[in-house]
Amino acid sequence: MPPIENDTGRAELKTRIQQLIDSNPVLVFSKSYCPFCVKVKDLFKELNVICNAVELDLMADGSNLQDMLMEMTGQKTVPNVFINKTHIGGCDKTLQAHRDGLLQQLLGGENETYDYDLIVIGGGSGGLACSKEAALLGKKVMVLDYVVPTPLGTTWGLGGTCVNVGCIPKKLMHQTAVLGTAMQDARKFGWEFSEAVKHNWETMKTAVNNYIGSLNWGYRVALRDKNVNYVNAYAEFIEPHKIKATNRRGKEVFHTAARFVLATGERPRYLGIPGDKEYCITSDDLFSLPHCPGKTLVIGASYVALECGGFLAGLGLDVTVMVRSILLRGFDQDMANRAGEHMEEHGVKFLRKFVPVKVEELEKGTPGRLKVTAKSTDSDEIFEGEFNTVLIAVGRDACTGKIGLDKAGVHVNAKNGKIPVNDEEQTNVPHIYAIGDILEGKWELTPVAIQAGKLLARRLYKGGTLKCDYVNVPTTVFTPLEYGCCGLSEEKALELYGQDNIEIYHSLFWPLEFTVPNRDNNKCYSKIICNKLDSERVVGFHYLGPNAGEVTQGYGAAMKCGITKEQLDNTVGIHPTCAEIFTTMEVTKSSGGDISQAGC
Repeated sequence: MPPIENDTGRAELKTRIQQLIDSNPVLVFSKSYCPFCVKVKDLFKELNVICNAVELDLMADGSNLQDMLMEMTGQKTVPNVFINKTHIGGCDKTLQAHRDGLLQQLLGGENETYDYDLIVIGGGSGGLACSKEAALLGKKVMVLDYVVPTPLGTTWGLGGTCVNVGCIPKKLMHQTAVLGTAMQDARKFGWEFSEAVKHNWETMKTAVNNYIGSLNWGYRVALRDKNVNYVNAYAEFIEPHKIKATNRRGKEVFHTAARFVLATGERPRYLGIPGDKEYCITSDDLFSLPHCPGKTLVIGASYVALECGGFLAGLGLDVTVMVRSILLRGFDQDMANRAGEHMEEHGVKFLRKFVPVKVEELEKGTPGRLKVTAKSTDSDEIFEGEFNTVLIAVGRDACTGKIGLDKAGVHVNAKNGKIPVNDEEQTNVPHIYAIGDILEGKWELTPVAIQAGKLLARRLYKGGTLKCDYVNVPTTVFTPLEYGCCGLSEEKALELYGQDNIEIYHSLFWPLEFTVPNRDNNKCYSKIICNKLDSERVVGFHYLGPNAGEVTQGYGAAMKCGITKEQLDNTVGIHPTCAEIFTTMEVTKSSGGDISQAGC
């Protein structure tokens, strides 16, 4: 039969398929000769379940039905299985649902007894993406989000860490510091201004928080427009399919759902020493701090520590960073140390191999005065210093310990609170999934959580098959000299491939913008790590310089496509830019050759 091309015919075909789905508790679109279809039909026979099989190869318009099924479900192959109006998918997914117990649940009609098809716990970037996608696919969805106040009482609106106390305010305050440097450079480019330049913390804080407030409102409107029920309440499992939601007034309401997605994120870790929660702040407090922090001690060497310490120094504040061991654990250490050296050269003091043991309040105020006592990690030396503000940035803990996961039967890593999942973000409990920062062994990055959330919803409710790819994820640390990377660190590449099987190309460079103000000559640095066993394919990309996020994003896409050193060499660079350095690198690290740059 010829394909259906007119809108009326397509609409009739879609209606016909939907009527079949609605009127048959178990429906399999099949082809009589397909071994995978036979396997699924045999499964239902074993389960003693009556199954209506629509054999597309025996129908005159079977190909048209299959084309329309692809439009409706995103699945182009058979078998295409529906149970009680829920799309299951093909053979593999049906067998997996049987192993997980989901098939039996759906066959029993239990999915129709729940309040919601999906409840998402956590209103951060991943949770919002997942909930909106599921609602667009016609599901009844609830989002529960509740911010437990910090020890100092700081709280915020819908949107999670990234929007409220992470990426967004961090980048805006980093930009504030970048503008300060730009004003210093401006005089060298001929700009004349006589007034003393100073920074007003309150003006910046108000502007940043006003913008964040507009985002909070936008998220609420988006959920409402997509018919997602948003509730500002703390969720806690009391049964595998039932949660208790407690609002800020203590009122408890109970909800049930066929499926759950955990997207609770993380919160900053404290030190467990006298005075930490009483007198110190974390990144959860910094971005809405009502007063300038003054002389600041940053405890930690995480990306949060270096980013916050960097932009505070860029505002002209006296900043000290207390480091227990190494900078940017988990990142390429060559790059991490170069970023740290640049900070040190620009006024940030580093107190290395010390850990705090006590924080005392000397004087109240906005800011007040604090005394910090620390001890050396490799001697008997004791450090004592006075600061206006102490910022703790020693890592983050998964928010999984107080949401009743034990009552739902979800396995959690007792050491770090992280949740192990399979490659489809499914926990050990088949109807409970997890995304974002709480996943064990996965990236703690906003775009990753968003991608995982969208794709999860499509797999659950649209028959999608695409899974979140956690390999070669590009990222940037917004230190004063920004660090962008994608793929393997030098340490990891050596571990995986061995010294003899990798080649590292690298170069210093001097951005044209820096030449007239005559600053940071040959302090920017780039390197790529190539696998000699695979046509010198780039397995690690590293860039230290201005606009690192913009540079790294494009090269991240190239790495997804499997770019090699030869392809980089054959790429025409854009001149004069920083990013072009990756098209002209010739010196290998093993050669020990000079990598400094002079002129164009």
